Amino acid sequence: MEAFVSRLLKEFENGRMTRRQLIQALACAAAAAGSAGVRAQSTTPFKAVRLDHISYQVPDYRRTRDFYAGLIGMSVEADNSKDYCQLQFGDVHNGGARARSFLSLRTPAAGNGQPVTPRIDHLAFAIDEWDTTRVSAELERRGFTPRLAPAGDGDTPNYVSFYVVDPNGIELQISGIARPGDALYKRP
Repeated sequence: MEAFVSRLLKEFENGRMTRRQLIQALACAAAAAGSAGVRAQSTTPFKAVRLDHISYQVPDYRRTRDFYAGLIGMSVEADNSKDYCQLQFGDVHNGGARARSFLSLRTPAAGNGQPVTPRIDHLAFAIDEWDTTRVSAELERRGFTPRLAPAGDGDTPNYVSFYVVDPNGIELQISGIARPGDALYKRP
């Protein structure tokens, strides 16, 4: 599956696939993997409950924002009118709390006058039953050096996450909500 997704991203980055084709192919792959993954769920240490966000670097965030909002109805949130916005979609109720997924659009400052090449910066998945100590220990057991996201990363109270790098070099953010008793829980 990783090789397939990597190939899709390469096709998109090289201009041989449109954004729409990329999203359709990823959606089909996720649906196919979902049925195959049912058997594997019982042996995995974490359970992804939703796609939290995709961080997407683009040459012109406004153009990309208008494309996704206008074509598939994503709502524009957190737009700083300079180089960043979030496009929210979905509506998941997780333990009584409302959670939405989003596409994070960024236009980084171009270096050396070179145009910004569109790329997926990182993928973030929310997992069920977050426990900071357990998540960190499992990632380390698997050979990762988890990097704790900076405080305040995310606007959801007690949102906690670690970054690791997947086998293809894409950053993966694993996130959850710290509950009372968790090492990183902060009283509201």
